[in-house]
Amino acid sequence: MRAYERLLAYAGYDTQSTHDAKGYPSSAKQLVLADALRQELIALGIAASVDQYGYVYGTIPASVAKPVPTIALIAHMDTSPDASGENVKPRIVCHYDGQPIILNAAKNLVLDPAVFPYLLDSVGHDLIVTDGTTLLGADDKAGIAEIMTAAERLMAHPDLPHGEIRIVFTPDEEVGNGTRYLDVKTVGAAFGYTLDGSRVGEIAYENFNAAGVTVTFTGKSVHPGGSKNKMLNAIRLAAEFDALLPLAARPELTEKYEGFNHPYDIRGNCGQTVVEYIVRNHDATLFERQKADFRVAADFMNAKYGTGICQIAIADQYQNMRNVLADRMEIVDYALKAITARGITPIVEPIRGGTDGARLTYAGLPCPNLGTGGYNYHGPYEYAVIDEMDEAVEIILTLLAIIVSES
Repeated sequence: MRAYERLLAYAGYDTQSTHDAKGYPSSAKQLVLADALRQELIALGIAASVDQYGYVYGTIPASVAKPVPTIALIAHMDTSPDASGENVKPRIVCHYDGQPIILNAAKNLVLDPAVFPYLLDSVGHDLIVTDGTTLLGADDKAGIAEIMTAAERLMAHPDLPHGEIRIVFTPDEEVGNGTRYLDVKTVGAAFGYTLDGSRVGEIAYENFNAAGVTVTFTGKSVHPGGSKNKMLNAIRLAAEFDALLPLAARPELTEKYEGFNHPYDIRGNCGQTVVEYIVRNHDATLFERQKADFRVAADFMNAKYGTGICQIAIADQYQNMRNVLADRMEIVDYALKAITARGITPIVEPIRGGTDGARLTYAGLPCPNLGTGGYNYHGPYEYAVIDEMDEAVEIILTLLAIIVSES
């Protein structure tokens, strides 16, 4: 079975995770896919299990007698809360011709290379797109499909050289909790690779330092008919606060190594309004400066309107894995050699986000990130390139052989 066929099957599982859930995983429906993946691994002849938290584990024994590091191949099962993952209807666009693709005429949703110019790199290739009502789920079901397809190849061809492989599929990555209960000792690998990137040939070993900021504004709710010099509208306080933050640090104005402050949720009323932000920067010094901007803005608001009007809570979430991988660059080099051996020029780019690999790296399991052939994640414009998914499988197999040859 090819990787794209698996993606089409996995897309049928609604595995959307949710913010602020009390249980783990954050949505029970993720466990349905987890059990299906366990059964699929077992059908391939691979020892597999699902633990109480929904982590799927599989082990492929080494095919060589020489000592080779055990490595982990990791992908996440959940899809983003940003767009519906229910009743996904993927379709294949054969031999893409470079023209705009109408995803949904009624919604006027068009996948247009004028907006997404990298589409033109896929002219002549087959794409998987959405119907414009949901996301596709290639983030990260493409990664799961590629790991599973590589595993199938390894089990069917025991002559392919590799050390022991630990397969791990995680829940809740999209809400920042993918590794909350994942014990690296249970994984038992020397290092690993997350399959959670975009363009095939990508290797990423840098990611954002990340924090979440909750800002609570307490206003004075008075009937608007008699509110002159009395009302203090918390909604307007929130807008004024956001305007105090650097304009250039908005995500829609940033790229590459530039950090950002992103308000992703607002709720409340005149009396109280709460805004949730994510703060991101690759540079640790600039990251601390961004967090300081929030404190300065809060101090200004409290000085202007009264102490306690604006309260902030800042929680660090994860760090840049480059800080650890700088001392373990052989792990990155294996991937670079595998990509090059496949005739592809490696694309070394920072992750403008985070992966399970970032937290695992700091937990003692170094995990750079590899591309999967999926694009435009977290929304209805998402698509995957079938040939790139096939190539991602070949890169995995080549990578395993290179690790054996250099061990």
